Amino acid sequence: MTEAEDFWTSAVKSLHGATKRAEITLQEVAAPNRLAPFALALTAELNFAEQELAGGKFVLLYDPDGQLAWGGELRVVTFMNAAIEPDVVTDQMFDEVAWSWLTESLAISSAEYTNLSGTITRTVSRSFAELSDRVQETNLEVRASWTAQSAHLAPQLTAWCSLLEQAAGLEPLPEGVTQLKRGQ
Repeated sequence: MTEAEDFWTSAVKSLHGATKRAEITLQEVAAPNRLAPFALALTAELNFAEQELAGGKFVLLYDPDGQLAWGGELRVVTFMNAAIEPDVVTDQMFDEVAWSWLTESLAISSAEYTNLSGTITRTVSRSFAELSDRVQETNLEVRASWTAQSAHLAPQLTAWCSLLEQAAGLEPLPEGVTQLKRGQ
């Protein structure tokens, strides 16, 4: 095994130390193969009371040679989608609040990062004609990426799971508290 492969294996294993609510299900899926020599992708679903409240994708990229645009070797690329209240979709301050959920989650989890960038998108979907009986849908999307400054990546994944919780309207678990799965 090469040095780069050893580093990647160790970095991926460190993700297992992430903390999350039991309501968040993570699943490995096919990762993009053209962005970096090494890549891992996870999807997430946050289900509460038999309803999906939020979901998204967490992608980890590693280029042993680094990439100038990243400012490093490890890049985290994320996407998150959640339903939001209809009155929030027109609140101009909501974008700032949603972005702060991410930055505060990164800080609270002690994630070491640089080169943070992203977008907040709020959407309203209304149906007409034969679909007019559908209820209006309002959604939040957060697309963000940052460069991890440490190969210990559990804090990166923990922060992203916290973002899912907040977007879904759930309070993050207090520091030091681990939620037990039902039946334990």
